[in-house]
Amino acid sequence: MLKPILPDPDSLSLAQLVAQLIVVRTTGHLFDHEIEYPQWEATHDQLAHYITELGVGGIILLGGSSAEVALRTQALQAMADIPLLIAADIEEGVGQRFSGATWFPPPMALGEIARTDLQLAKTYAHRFGQATAQEAMAIGLNWVLAPVVDVNNNPANPVINVRAFGETPEIVAQLTQSFIQGAQAYPVLTTAKHFPGHGDTSIDSHLSLPVIDHDLTRLDQVELAPFKGAISTAAKPVDSVMTAHLRLPAFDQQHPATLSKPILTGLLRQELGFDGLIVTDALVMGAITETYGPYEAAVLAVEAGADVVLMPADVEGCIQAICEAVRVGRIDKSQIRASVERIWRAKHKVSGPLGTGPSCHNWEPAEPVTQVQQLAQPKTLELARDILRSSNRQQPGFRPKGPGQNVILVDDVLGCRYLPRTAPAITEPIRWGYELTLLDSRSSQLPKTGVPTLVQLFIRGNPFRSGQNLVQLARQYLETAVGDLQAVVVYGSPYVLAQLELSEDISWVFSYGQMPMAQSLALETLVGAVVAVGAVDRSFTD
Repeated sequence: MLKPILPDPDSLSLAQLVAQLIVVRTTGHLFDHEIEYPQWEATHDQLAHYITELGVGGIILLGGSSAEVALRTQALQAMADIPLLIAADIEEGVGQRFSGATWFPPPMALGEIARTDLQLAKTYAHRFGQATAQEAMAIGLNWVLAPVVDVNNNPANPVINVRAFGETPEIVAQLTQSFIQGAQAYPVLTTAKHFPGHGDTSIDSHLSLPVIDHDLTRLDQVELAPFKGAISTAAKPVDSVMTAHLRLPAFDQQHPATLSKPILTGLLRQELGFDGLIVTDALVMGAITETYGPYEAAVLAVEAGADVVLMPADVEGCIQAICEAVRVGRIDKSQIRASVERIWRAKHKVSGPLGTGPSCHNWEPAEPVTQVQQLAQPKTLELARDILRSSNRQQPGFRPKGPGQNVILVDDVLGCRYLPRTAPAITEPIRWGYELTLLDSRSSQLPKTGVPTLVQLFIRGNPFRSGQNLVQLARQYLETAVGDLQAVVVYGSPYVLAQLELSEDISWVFSYGQMPMAQSLALETLVGAVVAVGAVDRSFTD
């Protein structure tokens, strides 16, 4: 027998309605002892309370393998009386967050391709959107928190950086619309972020509050243009818009965008005509917490026009605070109901027609809900390779002449997913006779000199750390090793490559990707030969 998907909103109490606005974070791992961020991620018992007793509307997952997440999402949906929205920040494909799935290069790789072949870049973006949505569905995710629609026109931006599709509103608008249209072939939600534009900042909103002081004309022409495209000119409008934790005095002198009624209701809802979900960025980020308490932040967000409150610091307390704001007349109950109705529409979309969707709430399943065998299929992996190949830059000509040293600099050795001991960046130079020296920003001593040296830099802007200290370390080392330096490979940020100012007589390769696939392709380009794991090219070992 088919189960009803959603109840009548009139049958829910105020607290139950408000709970549907809340999305809480937990780990993708199956067991509590594997939780990586206990200050942010709910345990099994906490989740059971949030879902079965409070009735929260959604979950955001981070960490774990794709197979674990497939089991996790089924268990979470089975726990809920009302189907859950289950989200993840998968801007670089599902494999960015959950091992086993396809890990794509960051979106700016597509912007690089668009410089010379816009149509090819749009085709890749469309297929990228399709692949991301398909693999998300395969493990039970129904809300893709992508694409980033910010225009990264500030090279010093520490938090958007290569997460953006480009540096001009024209390129970003076309590529993000292609991504959205590709993803909409599947019943998952897409998200344009971070409204009204986080590209021209030099402050990480995870840590503090940025301010964009441009006038209305400039904001309309640059920051807002890609959002307008995602909302109004795409074949199908984007399903949700995520807010930015930054202040724009041209719109609101007092509050950041996430908490601003002139921006969320006045600009986004009324002026731009967006009728999908407005979701806050995480309310535990420093840009919010350094000024507002958890309860006032949640109330202000809803008062401003947000439909979904993402990652409040105190789930139960925020539900109570929003309910109290309704009771005292600060927020009208009709606004809560309107938000729930938008959430209902979104949940209907991801469930699809009765009997066909991925939610375990809309049919008695005759087969597994999740399909992990659909992950990392050959054509999807080849798409990732094609994007990497087409976006790489190079000045090749390196001929390994060991013995030498392979100096690898990363921003954080302890949190480095892309450098397992079998990573090509490690194993291939060993085959060429190059010993490994691994450094990060904590390193106090530079490698030895007087030895033929290959340098590989894994540096890009990341939330909570910009990588600039590592850029300084890299420049310092490259200056001291100039007589020994044979080649440089930069993985991550084109802005880092520009800062290094490599001489014309040095062989180098730049790749937007940092994952093992990107390493193999970059080293192949550098030496002009196929890098095959497990094989030794004897021509490089005299």
